[in-house]
Amino acid sequence: MAMAAPSSWEAGIWHKKKSNGRIPLGAIARKHGNIAMSCSSFSSLLLSRSKDDHHPVERERDPKKRVVITGMGLVSVFGNDVDSFYDKLLQGESGITLIDRFDASKFPTRFGGQIRNFSSQGYIDGKNDRRLDDCLRYCLVSGKKALENAELDTSKIDKERVGVVVGSGMGGLSVFSDAVQALGDKGHRRITPFFIPYTITNMGSALIAIELGFMGPNYSISTACATSNYCFCAAANHIRRGEADVMLTGGTEAPIIPVGLGGFVACRALSQRNSDPQTASRPWDRDRDGFVIGEGAGILVMESLDHAMRRNAPILAEYLGGAVTCDAYHMTDPRADGLGVSTCITRALDDAGVHPEEVNFINAHATSTPVGDMAEVNAIKKVFKDTSEMKMNATKSMIGHSLGACGGLEAIATIKAIKTGWVHPTINQFVSRNSLLVHDHSQSFRQNVDPLVTCFDTVPNVKKQHEINVAISNSFGFGGHNSVVVFAPFVH
Repeated sequence: MAMAAPSSWEAGIWHKKKSNGRIPLGAIARKHGNIAMSCSSFSSLLLSRSKDDHHPVERERDPKKRVVITGMGLVSVFGNDVDSFYDKLLQGESGITLIDRFDASKFPTRFGGQIRNFSSQGYIDGKNDRRLDDCLRYCLVSGKKALENAELDTSKIDKERVGVVVGSGMGGLSVFSDAVQALGDKGHRRITPFFIPYTITNMGSALIAIELGFMGPNYSISTACATSNYCFCAAANHIRRGEADVMLTGGTEAPIIPVGLGGFVACRALSQRNSDPQTASRPWDRDRDGFVIGEGAGILVMESLDHAMRRNAPILAEYLGGAVTCDAYHMTDPRADGLGVSTCITRALDDAGVHPEEVNFINAHATSTPVGDMAEVNAIKKVFKDTSEMKMNATKSMIGHSLGACGGLEAIATIKAIKTGWVHPTINQFVSRNSLLVHDHSQSFRQNVDPLVTCFDTVPNVKKQHEINVAISNSFGFGGHNSVVVFAPFVH
């Protein structure tokens, strides 16, 4: 592909590439926004500058390449309304209960963030509603609610420039399980013809596009629990490169069925605190014993600032950038030193044009696992040397871990924190007579947190007012997949 001769500034970047093999995405996306990149090249271009270059690229100024959030939609253990969802989080309410969708009495873990009384009325017709896997039902409802929230009149937009990138870590697990059961009990003739279409992870994006006529970029990404953030990065880059004006993007998951619960039990990943489920998800607590399985969907409407302003859209926040990396270490365990995560944070900030000192809020991945929580904290400490003005919370303490959908739900929580000026608490931050004395910038108290976390204000148990300058949201998945996205208040 032919390129124009680089400027002196660009020449420096290319010189660095020659010496250390890294090219900052910001340099490419901003200087050569008209270059079309294949999906396979997306991850390889999410690279940062060398460690000796302390000056990130400036924030994007071109309104055609600036990416803003204009709509949000979700399905959660707290219902399908974004404001109600965030109100529950601010109140510090736990959505974790005993599982009653099936008989879980023989499982060593018998609780989760199970969605109850879900209704798709007005969003999915009755026949399809009965056939679809819950993973797809959650996706369709969340996507349509996000469009409503964005006040996007689909009859007045160029549908060839609207795309969908919604992923799932597990896909249509119920449909898959039912087909295996039918095969074993009654033979192949009893397998539904919808088995394959409703199991594959790309069908959520496809169904939204088919129903609404969106002909832009359309696919799914499946990187376990990092899925939603990967989708955000990919979708934003389609806008930055001029390939789309609007992107629906996020994640969806419905794993609370016998084989889903059993699979994670077999991995020894889940908490077994059956006697007190609502305190089981306790990120950073010394007595944490595993994550709590959850489900749901979270979808954002991303839009170029130029397109959003031309239609006078409600702008909720700005997406500044993001990055993805791989630990290349272990199938399920993170690197203890957090190197893959710290590198991902640094590259995300570089892509966003943000200095570490500008970040004052982190929505942590914080799953409540013994190893994962501390690996993330170690990584954060490598990047952020002064955390005195920073707040870091854990949404999963209240809703559990919704796998491929967690980044979508947590992005919504992050954007609501930006808009409202209130950050939700991390619940289950327990006091212990034998724990360390820590300071939360307003009072001293004794807390049962891991000593490595005592330098952070984790917003223990009670919401706090906090004016967010720049926020990051972290998501990491089995396979060593790391992802970080950067949001900020929109400034014209």
